[in-house]
Amino acid sequence: MLKSSSIGRLEVLVTALLFSTGGAVIKSVSMTGWQVAGFRSAIAAAFLVVALPSARRGWTWRTLAVGGAYSGALISYVLANKLTTAASTIFLYSTAPLYILILGPLVLREPVRRRDLMVMGALALGMSLFFLDVDPVTASAPSPLAGNLLAALGGLFWALVVVGLRWLGREQFPAQGGSVAAVVAGNLIAALVCLPMALPVVSATSTDGWLIAYLGVIQVGVAYVVFTRALGRLPALEVSLLLLIEPVLNPLWAWLVHGETPGLGARLGGLLILVATAAASVAGNRQSRDSSSTTGQL
Repeated sequence: MLKSSSIGRLEVLVTALLFSTGGAVIKSVSMTGWQVAGFRSAIAAAFLVVALPSARRGWTWRTLAVGGAYSGALISYVLANKLTTAASTIFLYSTAPLYILILGPLVLREPVRRRDLMVMGALALGMSLFFLDVDPVTASAPSPLAGNLLAALGGLFWALVVVGLRWLGREQFPAQGGSVAAVVAGNLIAALVCLPMALPVVSATSTDGWLIAYLGVIQVGVAYVVFTRALGRLPALEVSLLLLIEPVLNPLWAWLVHGETPGLGARLGGLLILVATAAASVAGNRQSRDSSSTTGQL
């Protein structure tokens, strides 16, 4: 039989694989970004409420606050993918640690160390390359600059989600139950925010319906269920590093399905962001081990 750690690695890899398909599938739907974002989140919320009993517990105003930030991340991700390349979207989302390092001292009273400043500098440089060398307009990326701005905003929203979940943990709320409820709340809020822009649906094909169902049930719902199971089997460092497979695979699917080829700036910026994120994960794990006697793990 497979060891628990081996099962956990497989579960994280499956999660990363499912997450990574989002960009290519979103671009394949002929409906508007608001429609894709709204219907995807509505389906995901319904699936998670049924699949995870913990999603029905732990609802407070704090849950809704974190869910509001998550809804921003969900909507920005879809809209950005409709405007710029999948590579630019996922790599700019991966700059979330830059914002976390800024928000940590302000919200959580966490100190900034010298190595944090180095990570911030690398992430900021990687982000700047996306705007100094904007990809050309293509059929699958009709407005790269606007999409890049939305993706950068999505990275900020995602940072707020991470900081918010840590805030929930410090407030003595159940870590896993609180996070699941926040994910469901975020999807519900996203669906409600998108609804006015999503209706009426003038034209949609049966293929569009199946693709949106896949995004809601599989790419978000099943992936999150599998991910929650993996969290109890592996150390945080290994989980975070294995999840870096997602930004590597995401542009690959977009290239295979839509022929997207990111420009030099996006490739260099993405590589720099990946390296900086991996370094931050390793550094964060060492810090967590050093302070394990006085702090808990979210």
